[in-house]
Order: sequence, then C-alpha cells, then structure tokens
Amino acid sequence: MAYKTVIGLEIHVELATKTKMFCGCPNTFGREANTNCCPVCLGLPGALPVVNTRAVEYAIKAGIAFNCKINTKTRMDRKNYFYADLVKGYQISQNEIPLCEEGYVEIELECGAKQIGLQRIQMEEDTGKLIHTTDGDTLIDFNRCGVPLIEIVTKPEMNTPEEARLFLEKLRSTLKYIEVSDCKMEEGSLRCDVNINVVDTKTGAKTNITEIKNLNSFKAAVKAIEYEKMRHIQLLKEGKNTVRETRRWDEVNNETITMRVKYEAEDYRFAVDGDLMPIEISQEWIEEIKNKVPELPHDKKERFVREYSLSEYDASVLTASKELASFYEETIKYIDDVKLVTNWIMGNVLRRLKDEDIEIQDTKLTPKALAQLISLINSGKINNNTGKKVLREVFETGKYPEEIVKEKGLTQIRDEFQILEIVENVLDENKQSIIDYRNGKDRALSFLIGQVMKVSKGKANPQLVSKMILDLIDKK
Repeated sequence: MAYKTVIGLEIHVELATKTKMFCGCPNTFGREANTNCCPVCLGLPGALPVVNTRAVEYAIKAGIAFNCKINTKTRMDRKNYFYADLVKGYQISQNEIPLCEEGYVEIELECGAKQIGLQRIQMEEDTGKLIHTTDGDTLIDFNRCGVPLIEIVTKPEMNTPEEARLFLEKLRSTLKYIEVSDCKMEEGSLRCDVNINVVDTKTGAKTNITEIKNLNSFKAAVKAIEYEKMRHIQLLKEGKNTVRETRRWDEVNNETITMRVKYEAEDYRFAVDGDLMPIEISQEWIEEIKNKVPELPHDKKERFVREYSLSEYDASVLTASKELASFYEETIKYIDDVKLVTNWIMGNVLRRLKDEDIEIQDTKLTPKALAQLISLINSGKINNNTGKKVLREVFETGKYPEEIVKEKGLTQIRDEFQILEIVENVLDENKQSIIDYRNGKDRALSFLIGQVMKVSKGKANPQLVSKMILDLIDKK
C-alpha cells in the first residue's frame, strides 16, 4: 500500500518591536516575572488598546518578503476562549481579513525547487506563560501578554519531514534577514504547530488531521512529524482513524501525547474588536516598506554564485544567515582570495561554530582577524596546522593572529638546513620505519613526518619535510 503524508504548519513569530502590540510596555525577554505589565495587557476593566504601528510595518515587511498580497483594509478580531494565561478571556487576532494572504516560500529539494504556499499572515497578541513548579503548583508570568505576533499559516503542501525542516529553515533565515524577529526558539520568539494527516493513495482513505502544538525546535518538529506519520499509517492499516485532536511532543519518550479535542472555528466565537478601529494601509506606505526590505537569502545566494564563482552548495551555506554572509563579504575586503576565504569559513570556522554551538556573531573572531590568519599562512610564516591552533585561540581570546604567533613563537622555520638537520636525526633514530616504508607500509612515512613536526614544535613546513624524508630515504 502507498501512503501520502500531508503537512501544514502554523508558525507564531514574536516581532522585535520595542513595545507591545497594544500598549507601551517594553517588549523584552528575561525580565523579572510580571514587571512588563500594565492595565491593557492585564485586561483590566476600562483599559483600551492602541495598535503598535511598527508591529504593522514589520508584519507588512514579512508579507512582502514572502510574496504575499497585502490587504489595504484589515481589522482586528476577538478570538474567545478560556485559558489560564489569557486574562481577558479572548485574544486580539485576525479572522476574516488577515493583513497578508496568498504568498509562498520556495525550498530547494534534490529534485529541484518547490513552492510552499501560504494561506495568510495575520497579526495578533501573545498570551502569558504558565510556569509549572516541582511542587505541583502553576504560576503565571504575564510579561509575554500582548507581545506582538504574526501567525504564518501554510497551505497543506508539504509531504515529508525534510520538506518541513527546509521550509522552517528558509522561513527563519528570511525573517532574520529582514530583521523583524530574532527567531530564538529557545526564548519562544518562534514557535511551530504542525497539522498532519495521511492518505492511502490507492483507496483514498485518509486520517483526520492531528495538530501538534508548541514545538520549540526544528529537531522536535521533524521527530514529531515522523512519529505522527507512522502512527497515522498504522491506524489506516488497521482500518481505524484518528480523532480530530491536539497533541504535544514528549521529548523524553519521543512520542506525541493527547492534549485536548481540537477546537473548531465556531468554538472561538470570533467577533470584531469593538475597541479598535479598522486599519487602512496606503499603497504609498507599502511601497515605502518594500524599499526597506534588504537583499533576501535566495537573491544573495544567486549573487554569491555569480560574483564569487561559488558552488550552489557553498553559496547556500554562506547565505543561510545574514550574519555569516556579512562576515564572509567583510573578510574578502581584507584579503583578495575568495577561494581561501571560502575554504576556511566552510571548513575550520563552521566546524568550530558547530562544536561550540554558537553563531558567528557570538564569537570573538572578526573578519579582519581571519583575513590576517589566512595571510600568515599564505606568506609561509605559519603552516596550515599551526593556523588551526591559532584560530582556536582567536575564538577563545579575541587576540589577533599576529599577536598570538609572536607571543608563542609559532613562526614557521624557513631555514632548510635547520629542517634538514631535524629530518636526518629523526631518520637515524627510526631506522625500522625506513624499512617499513620500503616494504610498502605508507603509514611509516606519516609517522616520520609526525616525528619531525613534533621535534620542530609544529614549525616545519610539512610538504618540505615530506620531500626531504623521501629524498633521504632514496639515497640511503
């Protein structure tokens, strides 16, 4: 039997405005609980909301970046439901007339590009945060109440966990490029809900849609989709079906767990918010915002391929984040060797970022320092292996490579007679390795080179050492 997985996503993105959506409270993360609150975000009687113009601008900016139609007349609605962190008993959101509609995000698959359609991008406010203590109590922090959100709703056009991952990565990268959100999932500024069901392509039988709520990492989203896909397929095999429900991802047991039976739209009793006037957006303002949208990841990638003769893969990696792309181009300003800069960033720099689980903007490495390091290797002052050690110290201390090389005496030995003397001594002390090499054991050569590098404290040129060893072995 053949099955098709159908996946749609709902992504909530906190906007990086200075103040909240409908009041003047600071929009900051990490403050002491319940200190970023006022009568408006606490829903006290008589408190009236006022729309944050910058939040509307950021939402329009996102709509433009994702190829959406911007509705010039829109409004805010009340979404009525009870939950402990929703003090008003309703959330200010958008229902019938969202700000943005009918956009798309293009992802790159092995078989080519695929466009994932967007149904809508709507503005709304965030809710408070429930904190469950080890004593079994539940506390509420209202600092997050009223933080401006956009909810990005896709069409159900993804069919694999990999497509969902690529979509989320492209979405986050674009949002960070246009600087409307920091997209820090660990801080809750980007949260993802998954809607998934499975269709038997032979019989047409399909499962009911399951929603998986509040996935706080791309890894969790992929795992949850994989788990639900297999659960739905098994139900179809058994001639059963899912209930239309909301589930959550249990990271400890690697499974989804039922939270509640899913709400229908009518359960929310949507109504126009009587405290807020309709929002009218001029075409002039849309054009003004459009002019503020910077070069987007796809455009930058194409330019990197064109200007720097990079491969599609290298260009994709280097433009995945705005900060890394800027670091790359800034480094090239200091050293006119695109190939070497590309190799060092794609290799040693990205490897260290991965090992330390940090982003390029969070390191002490600067474009000028990396360019200086590459120049030291190019000029022969240090070898490649020493360069890797120096890079590690730059990451740790922020010192410039020239300073580190001088302090630690790492300058490469250029005197060939001095290197030759070390090579001859090593060969005299390791005659068995010479015999092993002559008998076809290539590892013996690597061992001899390693011994020379050890005696020279890494200052000898490995290529020169290898040549000298082979010349001397031939003569012995």
